[in-house]
Amino acid sequence: MTLLSKVVPLVIFFAVLTVAAFIGYMVYTIATDVAEKTSKKMEKKNISFGKDGMKIGIKEVRNERYVDQTQSLLVKAWNYSSWPAYKSRFWNKENEPTQKVQARTPFLIDDTTSEPRRFLIPVDATLKSLLSREDTDQNVQITIDDTGPKVLSLGTESSHGFKHFDIRGNYMLSNLLQELTLARDSDRKHIVLDEARLNENPVQRLSRLVRHSFWPNLTRRIDASSIEKAGRDPKDWTDDPRPRIYIPESCPDQILYYEQLARDQPLICLDVQVLTSHDLTPEGIRDLNDKPGLLALAMEEWTSSRTAAKELRGLAFVVPGGRFNEMYGWDSYMESLGLIVNERTDLAKSMVQNFCFCIKHYGKIFNANRTYYLGRTQPPFLTDMALRVYDKIRHESNALDFLREAMLAAIKEYYTVWMASPRFDPLTGLSRYRPEGIGVPPETEASHFLHILEPYAKKYNMEYFEFVQAYNRNDGTITEPDLDEYFLHDRAVRESGHDTSYRLENVAANLATIDLNSLLYKYEIDIARCIQVFFGDHLEIPADMCVVAHGMKPNQRETSAAWDRRAKSRRRAIDRYLWSESKGMYFDYDTVKREQTEYETATTFWAMWAGLASPHQAAVLVVKALPKFEEFGGLVSGTAESRGAVGIERPSRQWDYPYGWAPQATLTRSLCLQQILAWGGFLRYGFQDEAERLAYKWLYMVTKAFVDFNGIVVEKYDVTRPIDPHKVDAEYGNQGSDFKGVAKEGFGWVNASYVYGLTIVNSHMKRALGTCTPWETFRKATAVSEGA
Repeated sequence: MTLLSKVVPLVIFFAVLTVAAFIGYMVYTIATDVAEKTSKKMEKKNISFGKDGMKIGIKEVRNERYVDQTQSLLVKAWNYSSWPAYKSRFWNKENEPTQKVQARTPFLIDDTTSEPRRFLIPVDATLKSLLSREDTDQNVQITIDDTGPKVLSLGTESSHGFKHFDIRGNYMLSNLLQELTLARDSDRKHIVLDEARLNENPVQRLSRLVRHSFWPNLTRRIDASSIEKAGRDPKDWTDDPRPRIYIPESCPDQILYYEQLARDQPLICLDVQVLTSHDLTPEGIRDLNDKPGLLALAMEEWTSSRTAAKELRGLAFVVPGGRFNEMYGWDSYMESLGLIVNERTDLAKSMVQNFCFCIKHYGKIFNANRTYYLGRTQPPFLTDMALRVYDKIRHESNALDFLREAMLAAIKEYYTVWMASPRFDPLTGLSRYRPEGIGVPPETEASHFLHILEPYAKKYNMEYFEFVQAYNRNDGTITEPDLDEYFLHDRAVRESGHDTSYRLENVAANLATIDLNSLLYKYEIDIARCIQVFFGDHLEIPADMCVVAHGMKPNQRETSAAWDRRAKSRRRAIDRYLWSESKGMYFDYDTVKREQTEYETATTFWAMWAGLASPHQAAVLVVKALPKFEEFGGLVSGTAESRGAVGIERPSRQWDYPYGWAPQATLTRSLCLQQILAWGGFLRYGFQDEAERLAYKWLYMVTKAFVDFNGIVVEKYDVTRPIDPHKVDAEYGNQGSDFKGVAKEGFGWVNASYVYGLTIVNSHMKRALGTCTPWETFRKATAVSEGA
């Protein structure tokens, strides 16, 4: 017993010691494993953008430790609380799933590294520090023009702001400025921000902004929800620039609605006016200039979620942006292309319906829905726009009714606007931009025509504004045929959308242009196709859509054969008067001098977009014309040779060389429109490589300016400037460039050209655009790859 009593305690001691050693070993093993995993997890890829381009490196973070479990819970509670955590309006939308954004990587190679850093940022202090260090030119933007250190230290979320990490490069810092500006505008004091948001692939970032920020911020309705915003007019130079709306007398329900709205919201000071038939005459339009206002658009009946009662609501539309705060004609078409890509067909559809309303109640699609535009229309795109929308909504029960309404409106517009005096030229069978009107266009700045009118004011011994008023009265006090001729052409330039250009100056109203007649050929082909395919080759014309002057009778039936004949007749006239085989392109035709002009314009490619050119003509255009217009950033509007020398006495015009517009890309807008129309034209005739190359050049130019200049997206670009193409030295400036901290709208048709252009280029090109690779570099790299 004595021996056993001595051995038992010893056994127990060794047993306890063994258990303690085992536990100690397990604790050591777990701790070592956690430390190793922690170390690996904190090693992250660091990507930054500076003046020298993209820099990529690996930065190991050895000194940043995990917080304990209690602190982690506190940090998570901080991060996911409604305050002060911040969710940017750019990527978190109500009722939309939050998508995880991957960190930007070179050539978009899949990122297999750990989660990006998250920064805990005090908004006001960081914003103040950022601007004081980096915004050296003090324009509240961080661009490559600024000469700051291009680095800022931010506290990490995991350390509750105590550990810091450097943000480097112009792109990341400008993105930080944008996010901080949004946070401040939302009254946030702190935000938690992913590093991935700061080095996001610029193609993905701009595409996201267009979809989730720019389109919503450019959307308007003319009703109680936004009449104050929609009614604002930066071009109203009168002494009483209050919100004012004109409603056609044929819309009594709208008249009652807006009168009640004015009573319910007296602080808006809404002035409600009824538009009569006299107001649609040149004299009536002139008399409205002292009280300019919005022109009412279509409305729909809906059930209010607030009152459960049936109310009227304005159909939505998208404005261009900047000082253009109304629904414009061809801008809306270009915008619809981007809206459809972004799955906002509802907005494109409502704009078609607004156009149909305008044709029915005002007689035309306006330059824009303001009273001073009542006498002017714009390039006709209604049929193509309606067909693109119909293709997306064909499954809806009322889709065919929508298409019928659009085609009937287009037929009425075709007859009453484009095939009637004064726009139709019976000798050639072609049409012109030739609007009616009296006096000086009122939407321009007061000094815009100073150099033109001042000599006349001196001749009549009048002050400048006294002369303008006397001239506008048109009562015989002022008789100046040359001045009347000048403003006839000036109004025609504005109706064409190409305001201004030396191509059209002092001659616009006399020109049968290739762009207009290409669009009308497209009208004729589209209407013929619709009647044949969708309406059994017979489209009945109701009484309110009949054009008596053209011999139409109520309920008569239009057939596809008649519209095919019209298209063939126009095509023959265009080949005769506008095509030059020797020069390999289309030119405008002067219907007064009876001769073809010599101005080389990128609208020559609109014939390809419309399907007007023969295969031979298309091939000649690509060989002979394309090299004249292709520049660093895509298509230029016209050639330098055609424009001629510019200087103090003969300044640059915004629709001439060296400027490019988004429309020129698909057809070719005049500069953006020019891009959009040209891409479509080349694709139509099988010139895939040319279309992709031009689209890539345009997209690269827009992307590079976006990266280098604080997220800027503007109305037009100088396609010959590789570094700062948005800096345009032409009249009217550049809409979309005047913002503080963050761009919230971009510009309508450039937004559209970007998302639409991305559907033209291939995946390899998109990756290269994401790293801001110039076309020539990309071309050489892919040529070497293909050769290998």
